[in-house]
Amino acid sequence: MSWWGKLLGGAFGFMLAGPLGALIGAAFGHNFDKGVESGRGGGRFAPGAQERVQTAFFTAVFSVMGHLAKADGRVSEDEIRLAREVMARMNLNEDMRRAAIELFNQGKATDFPLDEVVGQFRTECRRRRHLMQMFLEILLHAAYADGTLHPQERRILEHIRERLGFSAAEFSHLEALVRNARHFAGGARGERVSPRQALREAYEVLGVAPGASDAEVKKAYRRLMNQHHPDKLVSKGLPEEMIKLATEKTQEIKQAYETIKAGRKNP
Repeated sequence: MSWWGKLLGGAFGFMLAGPLGALIGAAFGHNFDKGVESGRGGGRFAPGAQERVQTAFFTAVFSVMGHLAKADGRVSEDEIRLAREVMARMNLNEDMRRAAIELFNQGKATDFPLDEVVGQFRTECRRRRHLMQMFLEILLHAAYADGTLHPQERRILEHIRERLGFSAAEFSHLEALVRNARHFAGGARGERVSPRQALREAYEVLGVAPGASDAEVKKAYRRLMNQHHPDKLVSKGLPEEMIKLATEKTQEIKQAYETIKAGRKNP
């Protein structure tokens, strides 16, 4: 049974507590947090258990996305569209979709406990760095939904990356990865740019300079592909419903790599 099935089956009380438990409980109109202390629970529902991490990821990503959307004082139509797009690409069932929307709305509250939510999320992840990186990338996609990263959104994201233990340089690369990757997305999501701009942005996606050797480019490409490998992310706690997001990211990275290879063959 999936993490969602266990939650609906009543096992949630043994999986998660604290601010994340309160948020997901409120999304269902139940006090799942009652009588449960954060960090407790045994066996397969102990801290670090996959179902527990998946529940924490789902809860944190949609609630913090709502908080981020309200950062500049109002939630734009683009930000609402992005949240709905993420839900659609996850193929959420009706119950999960309602829960995601409620979490998003809770995140918009003025008293949303951002530090507590992010702090517990990091604790639940237990050094699963690639998973926390995916969390940051989804938030960056949300922030760029209207095409611009506003100063208040940047301030919040910088605060979150500090809480999660990422350096300013790592965050800068993630931002470049998200900002430029839309040009390498397949189908209708892709945006056409000039070959020169596409090549420049491809280097930014991989995080290497145009003067990097072929070996350095390939190493950067393999590192990014490993970080975004869908099966590995799911095994570390990414909800199964989000595997499509990870798969799309690997396709964008691959397209950026192919753009660089083509540019080097035909300078």
